[in-house]
Amino acid sequence: MLNREFIFSEKRSDRIKRHLLFWIFWWLYFGVLHAVQPLNKDLSYFHKLPYTILESILHLQPQILLVYSLLYFVLPRFLLNNKYVVAFIWTSLFVLFCAFVNLMMIRHVNTQLLSAILPTKYLPNPPRNEPQNFAMAIISSMKGGITCAAIAVGIKFVKQWYLKEQRNLQLQKENTEAQLQLLTAQVHPHFLFNTLNNIYSKAQPESPGSAKMIMELSHILRFVLDEGKLALVPLESELQMLSDYINLEKMRYDDKLDLHVSMPSKTENIYIAPLLILPFVENCFKHGTSKMLKNPWINLKIELAGTSLFMKLMNGKKSPVVQSNNRKGTGIENVKKRLELLYKENYTLEINEDEEVFVVNLKMELVKINQSARPQPETVPSATYA
Repeated sequence: MLNREFIFSEKRSDRIKRHLLFWIFWWLYFGVLHAVQPLNKDLSYFHKLPYTILESILHLQPQILLVYSLLYFVLPRFLLNNKYVVAFIWTSLFVLFCAFVNLMMIRHVNTQLLSAILPTKYLPNPPRNEPQNFAMAIISSMKGGITCAAIAVGIKFVKQWYLKEQRNLQLQKENTEAQLQLLTAQVHPHFLFNTLNNIYSKAQPESPGSAKMIMELSHILRFVLDEGKLALVPLESELQMLSDYINLEKMRYDDKLDLHVSMPSKTENIYIAPLLILPFVENCFKHGTSKMLKNPWINLKIELAGTSLFMKLMNGKKSPVVQSNNRKGTGIENVKKRLELLYKENYTLEINEDEEVFVVNLKMELVKINQSARPQPETVPSATYA
C-alpha cells in the first residue's frame, strides 16, 4: 500500500489516507512514549498503557489544530515568502493557544472522561494536581505539538521537493520529445525558405493575394523553426506570429468572416513559452468557423497588465445536434499539459461551451527579462516556474 505512487499521489482520497496514517502513527507513538511517566507507582508499564493511549487521543486534538495551522497558514503565507519574523510570531501564538486548549481540556474534559471509561486501577493515583496539569499541557504542546509539526513540515518539504523534481523530469522529457518532432519536421529548412521566397517573387506580380499568403506562411514557419526551440520567446514575437496566422486564415473567408482582434501594442520585454496561444486560435478556425455555413465569427482580446496576460477568445459554432463530439482536439490537450508543466500555479484556464458559443478565458503570469539576459535554447529560467 505504501508505494511511491500512494505516498506522492495528489488524489484527494490518497491524501486523506496519508493524513490518517500519520495521525494514527503519532497517536500510538505519543501514547506508548508517555506510559513511561509515573502515573501510579504500583502499576507496571503495560498497565499504564490503556490510560496513556486514551489520553493521547484527547491530547491529539490541539496538536492537529497546531500542525494544520502551521502547514496551511504560516508555512505558505509567511515562511515560504521569507517573512521569518511574522512566521515566528504566528507560530508562537499558535503554540500558546494549543497549550491553553490543552490545559482547558485537561481541567474540564480529560479527567472526567477517562474516569468514566477506565476502571479505577488504571487511573493515576493520586490524581494530577493543578501544577501537574499545567506541566502536562505544556509538555503536550511544546514537546508533542512542535515535534509533530516539525515532522509534518519536513514531510511536506520532502514531498514538494520530489514533486518539483518529477515536474522538471517531465518537462525535460516533453522538451526532448518536442525537439525530436521539430527535428523531424526540419527537412532542409533553408531549401524550404528559399523555395517559398522564389514562389513569393513569382506570385507577387501575378497574384498579390497569393504572394501575401506565402509571406504569412513563411513568417509562421520561421517562427516555429527558429523560436520554437527556445524555452521563452518575446511576447511581441508570439503575438506577431499569431497575427500572421490569423491573417492567413482570414484570406480563406474573404469578407464572410466577422473577425475582431485586439492585442497589446507594447510588451515591455515580457517573455512567454512559445506556441501556447496558437492552439486555441487554431481550434476556433478548425472546429468553429470552418463548420459554420452562415455568419462565422471570432472575437479575440488579449490584454497585458504588468506581467499578467489576459486572453478572452470566443467563436461561434454549430448547435450540439450536428456538432462533432470531439470539439477539443489534441492541440488543446497538449497546451493544457504544457501550461501545467511550465506555469503550474501561475495560470488559470477556463473553457466554456454553450449551444452556439465556445469561450476560452486564459490568465497567465509571465516573466520580464532584459534583452541582455534573453534565454538560450533548451534553458529555462527558474522564475518561470511555480
